[in-house]
Amino acid sequence: MVEDVADVAVRRAAPAKINLYLHVVGRRDDGFHLLDSLATFAGIADTIEVRPARDLTLRLAGPFAPRLPAGPENLVLRAARALAAATGATAGAAITLTKRLPPSSGMGGGSADAAATLRALAELWNAPLSDEAALAVALTLGADVPVCLTGRSAYMGGIGEVVTPVPELPPAWFVLVNPGVPVPTAAVFKARHGPFSPPSPPLELPVDVAGLASALRARRNDLEPAACALAPKVADTLAELARQDDVLLARMSGSGGTCFGLFADAAAAGTAAARISAAHGRWWVAVAPLVSETAALDD
Repeated sequence: MVEDVADVAVRRAAPAKINLYLHVVGRRDDGFHLLDSLATFAGIADTIEVRPARDLTLRLAGPFAPRLPAGPENLVLRAARALAAATGATAGAAITLTKRLPPSSGMGGGSADAAATLRALAELWNAPLSDEAALAVALTLGADVPVCLTGRSAYMGGIGEVVTPVPELPPAWFVLVNPGVPVPTAAVFKARHGPFSPPSPPLELPVDVAGLASALRARRNDLEPAACALAPKVADTLAELARQDDVLLARMSGSGGTCFGLFADAAAAGTAAARISAAHGRWWVAVAPLVSETAALDD
């Protein structure tokens, strides 16, 4: 039996990107900041689904869909157009984005959505790109898109274009907390004061999560002070995470305002998440495992 092409669908997960540390090491003449970060992923994700269609369309679903633009400025549609331009693809696609991650939250949600769109449409359109060409397209969409496209725990350098995958990180669990306040990335970078951080040598990757947390304590997120000054609830979130039993590390991801607590197991993370949710009912709280390779989350 021949499968009806109209029923063909390609789905890709767009998981939360977590900056385990983030140092700002300089700024280029064009104003873009140079970064040194170890990024990984959490097992909670938006979903991109693409189907064959004559035109290029986007449908939004999920709890955070109302907070996203559905027009041509949406990063998913920008990614689709960028891939078509790079490959010469002329087909359309019906794209559905199921938005489960809060937008503009320091978890690279829009970047992950764009990366998942590039991967899904490359398969649907049979329009593969070399790794180098794909990363070049990704960088035109945002600094976090290359690491999201690579889909592995990695060091991020330059303005995001230098992605160096690392071996699998030890098993760990995140409690992710977003207090629901806007923390614009540009404003956070503008509010950052003081000297730039020196480049750091690669971490000596540990065998367990306790060792990972210990290594990470020697580093930081350089954007935390600026984000906390602009949005004091970010500081409240960090304090709430830090006081939880069994938390190994509490830190902000990206430019905020999502913060994470690092835990050794799901039970400890679940207990902490339940306590935070009970105390702060309007905050977004999620529990998810650390995921070193995002392909494992694809349908």
